[in-house]
Amino acid sequence: MIVFRKRLLYWLVKEYIRKWGKTIIISFGVGLLVFFLLLSYLRYFVPKLPVGKNESIGVVGSYGAESLPRFILEDISEGLTSIGQDGKPSPSIARKWKIENDGKKYTFFLRNDVFFSDGTKVTSDTISYRFADVKISRPNAQTVVFELKDSYSPFLISISRPVFKKGFIGTGTYTVKDVKVNGNFVQSIMLSLRENPYKTRTYQFYPSPQALKIAYALGEISKAYGLHDISYKNTTFTTFPNTAVKRSVNYDYLVAAFYNTQDPDLSDKRLRSALTYALPDSFLGGLRTYSPISPRSWAYAESFTVGQDVEQAKILLSASQIGTKSAEIKLEIKTLPKYKQTAEAIASSWKNINIKTNIVIVETVPAKYQVFLGNFLLPKDPDQYSLWHKAQANNITHYDNQRIDKLLEDGRKITDVEERKKIYADFQKYLLADSPASFLYFPYEYEITRK
Repeated sequence: MIVFRKRLLYWLVKEYIRKWGKTIIISFGVGLLVFFLLLSYLRYFVPKLPVGKNESIGVVGSYGAESLPRFILEDISEGLTSIGQDGKPSPSIARKWKIENDGKKYTFFLRNDVFFSDGTKVTSDTISYRFADVKISRPNAQTVVFELKDSYSPFLISISRPVFKKGFIGTGTYTVKDVKVNGNFVQSIMLSLRENPYKTRTYQFYPSPQALKIAYALGEISKAYGLHDISYKNTTFTTFPNTAVKRSVNYDYLVAAFYNTQDPDLSDKRLRSALTYALPDSFLGGLRTYSPISPRSWAYAESFTVGQDVEQAKILLSASQIGTKSAEIKLEIKTLPKYKQTAEAIASSWKNINIKTNIVIVETVPAKYQVFLGNFLLPKDPDQYSLWHKAQANNITHYDNQRIDKLLEDGRKITDVEERKKIYADFQKYLLADSPASFLYFPYEYEITRK
């Protein structure tokens, strides 16, 4: 009986397959094809649906159309090169380059697959950098040649600046949808995602950190960038509902105590070194550093760090001119308002070596000072010619050292990275020994986001 049922079932299945097998196979194949077509369709069209998160981001600062922050410009376009965190250039719009004539001739070969947001292809004619004393030629549609009057090794950094056609038309992931201006200043700029114009990112600019905080508290923006603290009235943003606070280190700026090397007392490098050795090994405002070059840079030399050593500071102070002449030493620190707390920490540390410090709040870099507590924008390249060379207007310490001048001059002419690394190791060594400034920290920044 059981054998009969198995045989019956076998013949029924066999007959079913004979009659419908072809239909089943075709249906299965069609279903599989439809599945993959739908999958491809969804991958292509879902990002283009008129839905998505629209960001409104607050930023402190006053900017013109030609001076918008780099991180905004990089949303909209790319440069011939891009710069990594270590300061090394890599291909971007240019797929490769060639350096000739002792660093005076740079030839860039463009990629074939880069298009502006208006659909036009990037060619050599659309590369519109403007440099003084640089001759630009375009041998063909995919090649751009820059011929410099003098060798300049940071040139690969210079051409990382994003490229635009007229009207802020770039090659980036976002396009400019709207710009609101007030006189010469941009109030806000709205960007839309190239793949889905319904997804937008609006940057709103505020004149001060306090104004930015109020805007977030009132719900005008969903995110605040670049705050140096998270205090708000009698509380902090960590107590706000549905708010996330993220702290990061801004390696683009370096906070430092600059010494006026033409001051009768501070012209003595033994006093400057004493002040440097007396400083604490940590500051509340940021990540401690002892060098003018970022620790993420390929040129950073860790071996030249100088930690706190109060006894060494006292020895240097007693050997200085002012230490031998006067039992009571007084100095004045002029500081930007946001660094008042840091100035107080410095004054407290200098008190340990019997130096009295008067703190004066200023709104900008003063023309006259003994010690100025401020910050400077670190270049992507280790070249700091404009900050420390005696012939430069930005040399606010009036520092004059022929050895440093020679190192800075050579460092910007040599293209070999290993040779440059040796030069900037010497630069750090001798600059820190002279102490025209005490390098303090890379400031902490806070990003506040509404969940």
